[in-house]
Amino acid sequence: MSGVTQAAAPGQRLYDRTAELAAVARLSARAATGAGGVLFVTGDPGEGRTALLARAADDFPGTAHRVAAPPHRGAWSGVRVLCAALAPHPSAGRRALRHARGENGLASAVDGLTAGRPVLICLDDLHLWDAHSRAALTTAWREPGSRSGGTVWLVSAARHHRLPEVPEAETVRLGRLTRDGARALLGDLCAVPPPPEIGERLLDETAGHPGVLAAAVRRLTTAPATGTAPLVDGTVLAEVYGGLVESLPADSRRLLAVVALTGRTGADDPPPAPPGRWKPEPPRAYEVALGAVLATARATRTSVEPLDGLIAGGLLSRSDDALRFEDPFLGHAALASAPTGTAAAPTGSAPAPAGPASASAGSTSGQAGPASASPGPASAPLGPASAPAALASTPAELAPAPPVPPTAPADPTLVRGEGHRADRLGPSPAVRALAPEVRGRSQFVRGLAALAGGPVMDAYEVLLQAAELLGEREPAEAADARFLAMEAAWAGGDVAACLAALDPGKAARGTERDFVEGLRAALDVRLDQARSALARVVARDGAEADPRLLLRAGSAALVLGDTAAAARIHARALARARAEHRTALVPRALEHLAYAELRAGRYSRAARTAREGLRAAEQTGQHNVAAHQHAVLALVASVAGDGRTVTEHAGRALDTARPHGLVQAATLAEWALARAESGRGLAAQATARLLPLVRQGPRGGHFALRMLVIPCFVEAAVASGRRAEAREAAEEYAVWAAQGIDGTAPAQLARCRALLAPGEEPAYWFGEAVRRHDSCGNDFERARTLLAYGTWLRRRRRPGDARGPLSDALVTFERAAADGWAEHARCELRATGGTTGGVTDPAALGLLTPQQQRIARLVAGGATNREVADRLTLSPRTVDHHLRSVFARLGIRSRVELPGVVGRWDARPTGY
Repeated sequence: MSGVTQAAAPGQRLYDRTAELAAVARLSARAATGAGGVLFVTGDPGEGRTALLARAADDFPGTAHRVAAPPHRGAWSGVRVLCAALAPHPSAGRRALRHARGENGLASAVDGLTAGRPVLICLDDLHLWDAHSRAALTTAWREPGSRSGGTVWLVSAARHHRLPEVPEAETVRLGRLTRDGARALLGDLCAVPPPPEIGERLLDETAGHPGVLAAAVRRLTTAPATGTAPLVDGTVLAEVYGGLVESLPADSRRLLAVVALTGRTGADDPPPAPPGRWKPEPPRAYEVALGAVLATARATRTSVEPLDGLIAGGLLSRSDDALRFEDPFLGHAALASAPTGTAAAPTGSAPAPAGPASASAGSTSGQAGPASASPGPASAPLGPASAPAALASTPAELAPAPPVPPTAPADPTLVRGEGHRADRLGPSPAVRALAPEVRGRSQFVRGLAALAGGPVMDAYEVLLQAAELLGEREPAEAADARFLAMEAAWAGGDVAACLAALDPGKAARGTERDFVEGLRAALDVRLDQARSALARVVARDGAEADPRLLLRAGSAALVLGDTAAAARIHARALARARAEHRTALVPRALEHLAYAELRAGRYSRAARTAREGLRAAEQTGQHNVAAHQHAVLALVASVAGDGRTVTEHAGRALDTARPHGLVQAATLAEWALARAESGRGLAAQATARLLPLVRQGPRGGHFALRMLVIPCFVEAAVASGRRAEAREAAEEYAVWAAQGIDGTAPAQLARCRALLAPGEEPAYWFGEAVRRHDSCGNDFERARTLLAYGTWLRRRRRPGDARGPLSDALVTFERAAADGWAEHARCELRATGGTTGGVTDPAALGLLTPQQQRIARLVAGGATNREVADRLTLSPRTVDHHLRSVFARLGIRSRVELPGVVGRWDARPTGY
């Protein structure tokens, strides 16, 4: 027996942290100069994030505050703890908390507490803070004022936590120690140096992990080493990693344990060491076959849905047909932290034969006997393996369901997510022997992989097969498979395939039946029946909690043309998916939400959502979703007239959409390119690009987008002299507008008729279009109508009449930052002899309320919104609202133009 004597806790002595301490020094220098800043520190559990924060606080020349994660994660609990730590007395902390939760925000509250002094705020374990507090902190860090005044933030978070995007913030990643650094730390931890053999074993088994080394030393003070038993076992790792594992959702913890269990034993393990000898073996980042994990998940009734989230968070990685723990210690800890209890092996069973392929799961020495016959998870080494050998000692919660027939080794084509290719080979006899629901779930996983990053019609076929196999045994999963097959066919622009996936005979009563019948009726152009069924789906959205069902309700609202309801429901689905940590579903929810906001004409919101969705899709490997988000961003950029951005996003969308058959994404991308060309005056080129999109048939555009594209095509075709084709498309659009599905269709139809009408007849149709636009709310399309109307009036030699519509169009384009369209309107307005700048008439002062005049003067003098708010006892949001009204009434674009306007007011003659 060998033990060690633990030393008293040392001071903040750090080893192998030169780069990290240099980053902290740079942060302190920024505080000294009044610049402010944020430094993020990430790392695995036990790698020394807290120690680095403590050292930074000790070394900081000014005031330093260390704030740990609150013990309870209730709403605003983190901000409450932060304000209490910064405040000189409790009443100041409570007052700061009210400010932080109000309109002034956390940045203002912190400024009030620090009073402009150089202050270091160390926030530990950001991933454990509540969502309200994290959002408030992110907003504060992003405000320019928070990165000045001498307040600096040192923030630690687990490596798997996604850090917020903060301008000018620096991030350092802690790593493992070198052997010399670990040896020095071991000397600090032990009052009496351990025996050389024990010391070397500690260094080998802990692999430079400072937290594991410290935990192993603490363990040896109470339980000295005996024989060749491992010094780093599950108990040690549970102490270090237990907090991380417990912070994960239950489904994620369970799946991690399944992956670790699947790799627990196997033929690839090294042979056990001879009795009486110990052979050092550092932890390995072993790989586990994905097919074996799926089989074990089925056997233990474990959901595989959290898999994408674990991969995106860096806890697992995937390489072709294998999963891998990036941190081998995490696998041990996942098993050690699983619920206690085991499923006993059959009574009287013979010991397993010796050899690497059948070695006992808990034996490290190769010695047979009771001590190694049924090991517990705390000391089991991990290695690549198949699941069945490990199931005998599975924790009770992971005990298998009824036995599953043994399977052949997983085919690499299948587990790479390329089931659409592997299916052509046909199932092997071992696969055919599986229960139908097991095969159905396997097909479901293949279909999801193809839907995320492969040809969508291949995904459609695989998902329909999954639905057939799941059948009546798993009706909910079969319904999900059919819905996703319909989505695949929808993305591929195949109406017949959509109808085949929407089988009313297999739909359950209630929401699912209404959705299936309503969407089938819409695809068959039986719109009265579609409205009644889909309206019931939308009306029940408030009773739905499952984000998947909310996505269906949002899709139903979109088919009905209720874009506001679609955006609201999809936003709820996104919130639910995030709350449930359903990482794989979040990109899809963002995809639906971005498209709904685009259809509603909320272009800035659509762009923000699409950018967020693009990041989420790329992080989870959902390339088809990313292509759709690129297409949405291209359309938004076409509104702004940013040709370079349109070309970039449309090109990236088409790079994926064409080989994967994403007809919807390809149509959106081509539409964006054509709109950009129209905005630059390239009408003939835009017409040629749009013509295939408005035609029916397999070579045309997406069936759900044809009608939306027609108004743009009519405008371009008229401008390029192709009036016959424009008239034919407009007549088809008139039939669509009469159905009442699209709220903006009547206004756009009137614009089309104005462009095609002879003589003075366009004046009536333009007026009708503007009137209808006023009731449907899409400001950008209204401005396009006003631009077309003003252009027609100017060409009819009525410049005075043209200036009003053109001026209104210019102001709307400028407010929407649609620079290309604004320049077009500006050129037309100049051609009428009108002015294109701001309001220069001193009488414009009378257009503003007294409050707006005061705000305009303060802003013209250089005050920020927050300074104006403090001066006039208003909230910054109210100031922003008034300022936007000032810009609109004066016809200016930004606060930069206000000084000139106010100067002209002050220079007006007395009595004016």
